[in-house]
Formats: sequence, C-alpha cells, structure tokens
Amino acid sequence: MAGVSHPESWQARHCRWMNGIHARIATMAKPAAAFTSQPEPRTIGSFAKGRQLIGGNFLFAGYLVEAPGRSIWDLPMPSPAFEEELHGFAWLDDLAAVGDGPARIRAQGWTADWIARHGRGRGAGWSPDLTGRRLIRWINHALFLLNGQEKVGSDAYFRSLAQQTIFLSRRWKTAAPGLPRFEALTGLIYAGLALEGMERHVAPAAKALARECREQIDAEGGIPTRNPEELLEVFTLLTWAASALSGAGMMTPKDQFEAIERIAPTLRALRHADGGLARFHGGGRGAEGRLDQALAAAGVRAVAAAGRAMGYARLSAGRTSVIVDVGPPPAESASVNAHASTLAMELTSGRRPLVVSCGSGASFGAEWRRAGRATQSHSTLAIEGCFSARLKARAGLGRRMTEVLVDGPREVGLERHSGPDGISLVAWHDGYVRSHGLTHARRLELSADGRQLGGEDTLGVFSDAHRKTFDKAMDRAKLQGIAYALRFHLHPDVDAAIDMGGAAVSLALKSGEIWVFRHDGHAELRVEPSVYLEKGRLKPRATRQILLSSRVLDTATQINWTLAKAQDTPQGVRDLVQDDDGPLSE
Repeated sequence: MAGVSHPESWQARHCRWMNGIHARIATMAKPAAAFTSQPEPRTIGSFAKGRQLIGGNFLFAGYLVEAPGRSIWDLPMPSPAFEEELHGFAWLDDLAAVGDGPARIRAQGWTADWIARHGRGRGAGWSPDLTGRRLIRWINHALFLLNGQEKVGSDAYFRSLAQQTIFLSRRWKTAAPGLPRFEALTGLIYAGLALEGMERHVAPAAKALARECREQIDAEGGIPTRNPEELLEVFTLLTWAASALSGAGMMTPKDQFEAIERIAPTLRALRHADGGLARFHGGGRGAEGRLDQALAAAGVRAVAAAGRAMGYARLSAGRTSVIVDVGPPPAESASVNAHASTLAMELTSGRRPLVVSCGSGASFGAEWRRAGRATQSHSTLAIEGCFSARLKARAGLGRRMTEVLVDGPREVGLERHSGPDGISLVAWHDGYVRSHGLTHARRLELSADGRQLGGEDTLGVFSDAHRKTFDKAMDRAKLQGIAYALRFHLHPDVDAAIDMGGAAVSLALKSGEIWVFRHDGHAELRVEPSVYLEKGRLKPRATRQILLSSRVLDTATQINWTLAKAQDTPQGVRDLVQDDDGPLSE
C-alpha cells in the first residue's frame, strides 16, 4: 500500500548534500573506545513485529515487503518514508523484544551491514533526526548488539557511534524545529554521556534542548502540530534525556524539567480510558503501554488538565472518557497533517473505543491522507458540498466521494461546568461563518456515572452581518436549505444495528456492553460505511458510521442526541479478552 511522499525542494536537496559532506568529514574522527557506563534499554518494542521481521516480513510506512532470508538493506525501497524508517533503526526495539538467538543474529548482522554500506557518510540515513533516533537505539540495545561479537565487529560499532555523534554535533541545527530537533538533540546527549571522549558535546546539547523546550512547548504543555502522538514522542525523549543526565550526576536544565511538568497533565488529558491517545491531527493511539510507561518514568505527579489541553477538552466519569477537539487546526506552517476536526469527539468505554475519528491516512497514499484530514472523517457536524482555499479535501468514506468544508475556524470558544449530575461543556467555532453565516455550537454532558452522554449540535446566525451571508447562501441553495450531516464514526469492533422503526441504533462492544444512540427525530438517521485508518496495517479497515442528515431552513437549527449504556459487561470478564489481530492483519 502506498505511502505519501512530496517533491523534494531545492533547500532539502542542498541540506541532504551538506549532511553527506559533514557525515564524511565525521568519519575522520577518533573512534570511541568504550562506554562510560552500562547503557540501559528504555525503548519498548513489539514481540509480534519482531517475529515478523525474523520471518522476512518488512512492514514500514504502509508497505509490506516479503523477503525471507534477505538483509534489510537489500530490500527494494518502495518510498522515501520506507527507507527512512529502516535508517532510523526503531525496528531494533522489536527484535530486542523477541531477544532470542535468531533475533540477535539479525540485529547484529543488519547493524554491521549498515556500517559497511552507509557508515562512511552515504545514504538516506544521514539526517540529524534519523541519526539521533539511530544513536538512541544503538546505545539502548548495546548489550544485545555486542553480545558474542568479535573485536573487529565491536570496534566498527564504536567507531560508527563516534562518527555519528560528531556529525550530530555539527548538524543538529539543520533539523526541523519540533520532534526532529528533539530527536537529534536527545541522541547527541545520549551519545555524549555514554561514549568515552564525547563528553564535550553534552553541555551544549543540553543547553540547546532546554531552549527548544522553552520555544516549542507552550503554556498548556502543547506543541504547534497539536498531534497527541507526536507530543508523547517529544515527552518520551525529554524524559530519556533527563534520566540520562541524572544518571551521569548532572542536573536537568530548568526549562526542560518545567516542560516535562507541563506536558504530563496534557498527556493525561489526552489519554482515553483504555490507555490510548486521542487520534487527531495525524496522530495515532500510540504504541501499547508507551504512554503509561512514559508518564511513570517522568516521575511527575500530575492529574489531567481540567481546561484546554493543547486545544482539547476531556470529560471523564465512571469507565467512560470523552475527548473533544476545541481548538483551531494547526497552521499549515506548523503541520502538513492538520485535520479539520474542530468540535469533533471520541468516546471510549472501559478498554473499548466506541466513537472514533477515522484517523490519519498518510501511510495509505495521498488520497487517503487528504480524506483523513477532512471534516467528514471526524465525529462532528459538517456542512455538505463546501470548499476552502486553505485545505480542500476529498473524503473517500465507503462508496461516497464528497468534497467537504474544512475552513479553519478563527475563533473557538469553550465553557465547562461541573456539578453533582455530571460534567458538561459548550464549545463553538466560526468555521462556517465566512461561507454561510453560520456558527456551529456543540453542547456535551456526561452523566456522573459515565453511563450517558447527551449532545446538542446547533447551527445558528448570531449577528446582522452573518445574516446577510446566510441569506446569500440560501439564495445559492435556491431556498431549499443548507445541507449538513452529523457523523459518529464507530470503531471496527463495534457492531451497529438500526432498530426497525429507524429511531435508534444499538451498538454492541466486544466486551458485551450495549450502548444505544437516539436523537430527537428532526433529521434522517442512517448507518453507513466508514473506514478506520491506522498505521501498521496494509489497508484501511472497514467500519460503520451513524449519520444524521438534514437541512438548515432558518437562522437556527438544532439536533439533540444521546448515547446511553443499556447493558454492562458481564462481570467484566469479556473485557479481559485481547484482540488477536496482529499488525499485518487487514
């Protein structure tokens, strides 16, 4: 399945050329002789993915290459993203998770092969972020890579570590701000602390990392991309760097420590009841257990942020969590994966996601990437058939191909209330004002026991100026009304059945829970096909969506709906059953 790639700019080609020059210069550096201390692995891998690698199934960036018995560096490279994932060496985590003889043979052989082919400064792997990522893995899994090695192999390993460290010390500034630069600087700190003769790089790198924390982590503990999974990666890198500095008897810079303190409650607010992250703005759920491990490793006692957390709001009661996007999309300059998801929600009951976003389609090609960014790919209200100069997306959901409005709201309001009966929020945005004169407002109320979520979605005109725009939109529609739809995308494990009268939808979770969706009858109710997009699969997963459609005929229209739990899990037993589909399943 195709990943997405973009034409390389002149600046990118020049940067890659300069990286190659500095990488080759770094090969003249004096090699490191040994580690200053015993490295401890901190990264988590997947046993299932490790077994697949050993079996010759290479799944990266949405492509599966089956090549049993071949070196990972002899594979055809179906896309630049595929090649970059190989050079980042994150797959070492998966082989280490297996940890047996065949896994070690491949890890050692493929690492030695990289040194022989690319160690002299050639190839796609010589970018600051990939070099930082690779150094972290090589140091984390040093014992795994060196166990049983002859002197010539270990000498080559240490020589390459030193060369990559020198390269990073000279080129980390060329990494893009954000996650790439955090990876580069953390890798430099790691290597400077771990390798003999590289200590001089630690203080400048730690100072630079502190500056990046001050400039890139805002007061809400968020990052410009508003990608929850990317925030987790940044948080993890910062805690690793802090732990490495502490282990060497050095103080964590104040700006770095304060950034960790700000991010922790934000991540808790973005954490669903099942431990996964909210899937917005290009981010996925995160690797299994990664979030909880990172929060525990940080050593920061923090509760979930009560207000806005990186532009999101969380409602939680009982075993139910609801996370809502209550911020404008990131600027295009901050993220190429910004989603038109303002006021979209996700709901998880216990360990089972119920209402979701379609997710990022970036690993499935350009068309799916655009589809995943569209308003219709999120559980919110969308005016149909609209366009935006900022981001025009074609949403391919089921058999329908529809152009949808994804105009960036300039103003997003939020009010939040708590009481003995539950928690509620009211949020609104002006994304449809410029085209239709309409403001979308959403009220959500979660009961104190978490068994019912009530919703109220309103499209309304709130000023005389907006009324003029609305009248023009009605004229364009020939007074037939402005079509809109309210969507609730369901997780693929949810079975949806509309009742005979068409007034409600029963939703059965694998845990045995039954939820029922009802509405006030002012819109047409349907259950239609949808998709669930997630990394690590060969193609999108088919799923369903609840769809309420109607038309705006006056200056205000409103839909009321409820999601209520009708049946509990029998003694919680079925909720303990794990899904058995692996990362290669379709």
